[in-house]
Amino acid sequence: MTTQALNLRLGSAPDSWGVWFPEDERQLPYDRFLDELAGAGYEWLELGPYGYLPTDPEVLADEVGSRGLKVSGGTVFGNLHRPEKFAETIDVVSKVAKLTASQGAKHVVFIPPLFRDERTDAVNDVTEWDAEQWKTVHATANRIGKQMFEEHGVQIALHPHADCQIMTQPQIETFLDGTDSDFVSLCLDTGHVAYGGGDNVDLIRRYGERIGYVHIKQMDPEILRQVRDEGLGFGEAVKRGVCVEPPAGVPNPADIVTELSRLDAELFVIVEQDLYPCEPDVPFPIAVRTRKYLGGCGLGASRQQS
Repeated sequence: MTTQALNLRLGSAPDSWGVWFPEDERQLPYDRFLDELAGAGYEWLELGPYGYLPTDPEVLADEVGSRGLKVSGGTVFGNLHRPEKFAETIDVVSKVAKLTASQGAKHVVFIPPLFRDERTDAVNDVTEWDAEQWKTVHATANRIGKQMFEEHGVQIALHPHADCQIMTQPQIETFLDGTDSDFVSLCLDTGHVAYGGGDNVDLIRRYGERIGYVHIKQMDPEILRQVRDEGLGFGEAVKRGVCVEPPAGVPNPADIVTELSRLDAELFVIVEQDLYPCEPDVPFPIAVRTRKYLGGCGLGASRQQS
């Protein structure tokens, strides 16, 4: 019998239902997402793009609670390397942090904006930060993290992402080495680390104390090769099916669960399988199979064992 990792709580997110934007005609309505999330046996959910789920705290609490669900954290995109965008970023992050805290959650996943357009893959920003920009990034992340903790009681968890300037393992380590562990943690996204050529197990072993939140996903090695060989953007890679359900891709989920179970921390491990865009009936059976597979790896006792 597989030993359950008692320090890990399994959940999922709108991303696994093909949701990337607050509003998009190709996305499921939020009530169907919540119904299917609960029906698939998950208890915890991440809020996804601000505005997809209700932003009125009472309405959100009712929608979530009536289905027996709980909120693990919120998600926000925000700029770290352009000082002129600081006020705008603080405003957006504060909205998400406030809503997240209203649901009793303490984590806000922070994703830097991509340097490619999510729909067209056109490069629209620098792809690497220089030394001065890194200084700005570190200072801005620390400032945002401290302010969000003091005002809302949440911790910012930086999410490395394909097509952003914190994607490769050296970039992830540079970010962590320059930020304050009291206010800024790492959202270890296993798929995006693999996408950037990093080693998830090595990061967990060497930076385990900085991991505050986890997204678990797998990437197709063949499509990762195409990304490197053809210089593909993440949007095109997703359309080609780079994000796959376990155990089809890398990294091996069992290895991740084993390493995370050794950490002296309680962690949310949120399933993310980028499916945008996808047909409406695609996500639910994948979500059920994924929950069962991860349960077999020792991740998260589920509400439904069927």
